[in-house]
Amino acid sequence: MKLNFQIVLSFDLDFTLIDNREGIINSFNYALQKYNLPQSGTEDIVKMIGVPLDEMFSKVTDFDSSLLCSAFREYYSSEGIFQVKLFPRVRDLLKKLKKSFVLGIITSKKEELAIKLLKDLKIASNFDFILGEIETRKGKTHPDLIQFLLEKYFNYQFVIIGDHLKDKKLAEKLGCPFVGVLTGNHSENDLKSNMNNVKTMILKSVQEITIDKIYSLF
Repeated sequence: MKLNFQIVLSFDLDFTLIDNREGIINSFNYALQKYNLPQSGTEDIVKMIGVPLDEMFSKVTDFDSSLLCSAFREYYSSEGIFQVKLFPRVRDLLKKLKKSFVLGIITSKKEELAIKLLKDLKIASNFDFILGEIETRKGKTHPDLIQFLLEKYFNYQFVIIGDHLKDKKLAEKLGCPFVGVLTGNHSENDLKSNMNNVKTMILKSVQEITIDKIYSLF
């Protein structure tokens, strides 16, 4: 199938391309332990992954969340970031998709950490852009991020791929299709929830993406 436009595939990172539960759990409990606070159970932490870090801490303690976030990042930037693994066959999938599409990353991680992680996993070269949080641009739907994408790729179509409703919200902002994967904490019903008629495809995992499935969205 041949289209008369090019397509940008933008991937989420956590629980879409990578499984980083171990690093997040260890970093979260390191922060709590540093201030002599009770540690949280693995399942409780995993259920919260995907919400902003300060909100995660606010759910378990009234202690200063800014201090806990700093402690989390202290551990995560040196150790936790490397306690991660690619989902099966992701490396080969990216190489294949890159032949037909422009690939990018939009993540809630700090941008410098995201770049560091992708380089360590040796997949950074597959992506034309890696956008994470910086001091002046926080959140996947920040106006500056939307503007960057629409200006740089003004004659392209987008597809947003992720495991979280925040990814679908980004698709709504861009007026493009959304591919939801069930490797995170959201159910199929969650990801199918109507959001101004965002065209949605749900897959069990990112490994199920094919070139034909992407073309079928247009």
